Amino acid sequence: MGLPLSPFSRIRARRNGLIDGVAAPVFAFGVADHGGVQKQERAISGPTGAIRLVLDKNGGGAYPSSSQVNVEANGGGSHTPAEGGYVLVVDDEPQVQQVIKRILERHGFECELAGSAEEARKSLEADGKRFQLMLCDVNMPGESGLDLLRDALVDHPEVAALMVTGADDPRLAESAIQLGAYGYLTKPFSPNELMINITNALHRRRLELENRAHQEMLENAVENRTAALSDAVSRLQRSEQELRMHQEETVRRLSSMAELRDLETGRHLERMSGYCALISERFDFDRERVELMRIASPMHDVGKIGIPDNILLKPATLTPEEREVMQQHTVIGYEILSGSEAELLALAAILAWTHHERFDGSGYPRGIRGGKIPLEGRIAAVADVFDALTTDRIYRPAFGLEQAIEMMRAQRGTHFDPDVLDRFFDAIESVEKIRAGYKRAAPSSRRKGKAKQAA
Repeated sequence: MGLPLSPFSRIRARRNGLIDGVAAPVFAFGVADHGGVQKQERAISGPTGAIRLVLDKNGGGAYPSSSQVNVEANGGGSHTPAEGGYVLVVDDEPQVQQVIKRILERHGFECELAGSAEEARKSLEADGKRFQLMLCDVNMPGESGLDLLRDALVDHPEVAALMVTGADDPRLAESAIQLGAYGYLTKPFSPNELMINITNALHRRRLELENRAHQEMLENAVENRTAALSDAVSRLQRSEQELRMHQEETVRRLSSMAELRDLETGRHLERMSGYCALISERFDFDRERVELMRIASPMHDVGKIGIPDNILLKPATLTPEEREVMQQHTVIGYEILSGSEAELLALAAILAWTHHERFDGSGYPRGIRGGKIPLEGRIAAVADVFDALTTDRIYRPAFGLEQAIEMMRAQRGTHFDPDVLDRFFDAIESVEKIRAGYKRAAPSSRRKGKAKQAA
């Protein structure tokens, strides 16, 4: 005859699934024909399907054989609750161990017995992965079952756990559940109750393992896609860097055309590049814009390739007509560089067109003034004149630094934007480092001369 359920065990059996996130089993009773003999049946429906137990004449179902227990899965097929499952039974009472072992073996389980938490730890450490379930007593000599439960679920999260105790204490049950137990059985319990809890525990274990595997799959997918995205970004950055290098090389080659006509131009372009980048930084341009100014500024005089040699290389003062032709290099440069969707060439076109405009509107080619002159053009104007004053020319030696600063400050607000000029001179130590890096006398021996004129 089956062992009766305690009142708390009956309540716990219905509450356990709700506490652990598994639907509580539903009990039903009826009579069915078994070989011409009417026998009572008890059906327990749970998340895994239904278990039908054939009862004896007294209504018990104690120690049913495998053939007496049918698990009807949601898919409709019938099988025993555990096919080849391994259970670690931990209890300090040998009689209880043997009873549980007989029940489980009759339902297809294989069992390993441990009489203490220490023995159970050794079994888990030896081969914890082969166990699907640990059925553990709470009160044992030495280390308690709750301590074992806490450590076992950390070291072996793939093992489901059911706790067993002789004390009908809701607080112990709550503690076990909070530690991760899938169920809590109070002695004495019936074989039916044991199998219901085991079925639910293994079902939850399977769902959790599937969920964990799915989560790991998603994490791996995210990791792989993140790595692929990172690789794509790296390739894009390398491509952008290579493109920028190619653009810079194109700029140098384009600017060198003017250098072939005017041998003083080469070092001037390099210093201009450094000065323009420095002033841009003082205006808190973003890094990309500063880099664009550095690369684009050497093209400010590219229009000189359209100026006739007899004017560009004239060793004397230009006539008004010749000066008018010379001033056209700003327009020619703009026409060469404008019309492109490339940000670099668009900026270079602005620099070519506006670097000879003056803050008071007396510059060329359009005579615009103040804020109507793009800031980049106002920056290039300061850098261009400073470099012209502080380097040797064929028609005069370079002015000293203090003299050049004094001359430019005299034109603050007329030729130069006061804000740009002040920020430039505030960074004069950095200006000197750039100037010293490219300082070289003009190679006058290799050229006939240059028109005597101010920049």
